[in-house]
Amino acid sequence: MNNPSENNPSDQTKPAPATALVDLVDRVRLAIAHGELLPGRHLVEADLAAMFGASRGAVRSALTVLDTDGLITRTPNRGARVRPVSLAEAVEITELRAVIEGMCAAKAARRATAQERADLRRLDDQMRAAVEAGDTAAYSRLSENVHEHIRELAGHAAAVDVLDRLRYRSVRYQFSVARLPGRPSRGVEEHSAIIHAVVAAMPDDAEREMRSHLQSVIGALYELQAQGGLSIPVPAAVSAPLAEGMTNQG
Repeated sequence: MNNPSENNPSDQTKPAPATALVDLVDRVRLAIAHGELLPGRHLVEADLAAMFGASRGAVRSALTVLDTDGLITRTPNRGARVRPVSLAEAVEITELRAVIEGMCAAKAARRATAQERADLRRLDDQMRAAVEAGDTAAYSRLSENVHEHIRELAGHAAAVDVLDRLRYRSVRYQFSVARLPGRPSRGVEEHSAIIHAVVAAMPDDAEREMRSHLQSVIGALYELQAQGGLSIPVPAAVSAPLAEGMTNQG
């Protein structure tokens, strides 16, 4: 059987369907993270196809992936909607991240090579430059890069698997937290402390700094909620004194 691409050389330049799907899923994820697709919004396949220049079939496949990621919900006969993230869920995700990423930071401090330490220092410099330039989007992206880099250095496959599952559910509120006034300035110091401990091969300090940083993120989540940033009421189980205390820690 002849390969169609041999008969039509131009087809060789087209992305494979799997590659195109991954690209579309990433673009929709970013649109959700950046607030272009707001929580609760009804996702119409035809509208998304026009918005992202994709076929309805590709959009349908992307929505299946996003449903698995927990970014959207699909109800029979009612279609898909952007899934809201409650304060309680965001806090739980961050608490879990603190435990796992703290362990990863300790392992990274033990395992990092000289080149890998240099790479972390470079990320630290880039993050500081982004904050000084007032580039919140770059700061948010570099923050995620630091966390991903440390996870990879830890060499703990099970931890990476769990964190990858949590990442897409947390990316939206992470981007929102980064836009809080003063948060990038505070965040860059927290990340620098983590990087310093990893680079200095101090595993206990690296774990403590990572946990402290993510505890600070929890405080910022309560601050974000107070400003309506999560677009959902504080659950009844979260008392006002607790919320106030967590905000003071942020």
